Amino acid sequence: MNTSEPSDRDRGAEKLNWIERRREKIRAEIARNRRGEHTVPTWVLAVALVAIVGGWLALVFLVG
Repeated sequence: MNTSEPSDRDRGAEKLNWIERRREKIRAEIARNRRGEHTVPTWVLAVALVAIVGGWLALVFLVG
């Protein structure tokens, strides 16, 4: 019977390929970090900005 769904064997190979791609991305990131190409994620910068602005506003409203 021909179906559009992959067989169990194809799913296993597809999952293995996904795992290998993920591992390669992690290896590449580690290599970049070791070369000094480390960057801070955007969400970390956003949290720091919110904390600084929130702290400043709290200081202004609580003291003033």
